[in-house]
Amino acid sequence: MRIRIVFSKTANLRYTSILDVQKIWERTVRRAGFYLQYSQGFHPQAKIQAANPLPLGYDGLEELVDLWLTGGPAPDLIVQQLSEALPDGISIKRIEIVPENAPSLPKQVDFSDYCIRLHDSEQDFAGILEKIKSLLARETLPRTRNGKNYDLRPLILDLAAERISGDSIEIYLRMPSNPGKTGRPEEVMFELGFEWQDFQIVRRRLILGEPEP
Repeated sequence: MRIRIVFSKTANLRYTSILDVQKIWERTVRRAGFYLQYSQGFHPQAKIQAANPLPLGYDGLEELVDLWLTGGPAPDLIVQQLSEALPDGISIKRIEIVPENAPSLPKQVDFSDYCIRLHDSEQDFAGILEKIKSLLARETLPRTRNGKNYDLRPLILDLAAERISGDSIEIYLRMPSNPGKTGRPEEVMFELGFEWQDFQIVRRRLILGEPEP
């Protein structure tokens, strides 16, 4: 049975790598009394598939992972027993049953929605709006990542800011998030004139599109 789990990853696990998160799911399934399916071959691997690894330091509110379980426990029982076995920092929101032969989860992800929270509530909000307007008016935003030049502008699909209650400021961003084209929200923030210490990135959700064949 293949299940898709929608979960949050925050706080204590913000700096946990994707490999360590996979180990957490393996241990959690075992502690909950369920059994994972394994791949064939000389080095069998647990059948766990994350949608799009969450970079270190990000919070994720609706992350996605597929688990292949042996047997067919009831969904309510899966949620209850997995939740009880999970460490602080990961919380299951919901699960769904997915066809065993459905396309690879990473290939189905089209976009990511982000909320970037500014640490300094005294920032000039009008100035931020003007910077966003100016950035969106640019035709190109040349940048270099890992020694390769690329254009950041086509990767910014939506960008806006809002002043929240208590005078805090949040910036909302949508970017492509698939194996062939992925945007990095911190690079948008750098273009707006911010530094790493100025903000916290939260991935609000992953948006699935039509799966590739």
